[in-house]
Amino acid sequence: MPDAPTLDLEQSLFAQGFDLVAGVDEVGRGSLAGPVSVGIAVVDKAVNIPPAQIRDSKQMSAKARTESIELIKDWAVARAVGSASALEIDEIGIINALRLAWTRAYEELDVKPSHVILDGKHNWLEPKPTDLFAAEIPDIQVPVTMKVKADASCASVAAASVLAKVTRDQYMAELAQQHPEYGWSTNVGYGSAKHLEAIRTHGLTDFHRKSWNLLSSDGQ
Repeated sequence: MPDAPTLDLEQSLFAQGFDLVAGVDEVGRGSLAGPVSVGIAVVDKAVNIPPAQIRDSKQMSAKARTESIELIKDWAVARAVGSASALEIDEIGIINALRLAWTRAYEELDVKPSHVILDGKHNWLEPKPTDLFAAEIPDIQVPVTMKVKADASCASVAAASVLAKVTRDQYMAELAQQHPEYGWSTNVGYGSAKHLEAIRTHGLTDFHRKSWNLLSSDGQ
């Protein structure tokens, strides 16, 4: 099993004077169908050692992720998941949709963070003034620390990734009951061979990202 994520970065931010630190991660960015979802897990200075089984959600089995949800809820001082639909992705683009999902998750938090740790290199929480849709999405002012592979190394981000993954996977399993031919219960909307073949055979649903030219010969 991969090494467990730590609270090293979170503790360094506490030492700088930030009382509430949120790990933030997204799932579904590269999916062909379904929403993009953003998870937030907030911890404070009194945070305890994270649940032992928490890892980057991609490194955990579906069973382990589901079993860890209640542990994460007990561990974090606040947590939330927000999503943006395939239709919204088509209308405003994937980066704006990520920001929209983030704002929806943030608004659900009972406790607001004073600092955010965001997985990756690109700060998609920050609006681009030149973007046509930027002004339509609330601009949440909060300092952000970027860290590549934070979902594997930072406990709060790992927890956020699990929250987002479980929430989105459960939603895709529900959609699979309406459209079983696409295999969403297993591929959760990503471009598996079965999913691509079903798109060629049955066409697109309202849950597909139609702006992504999915009916091209290679399914991309």
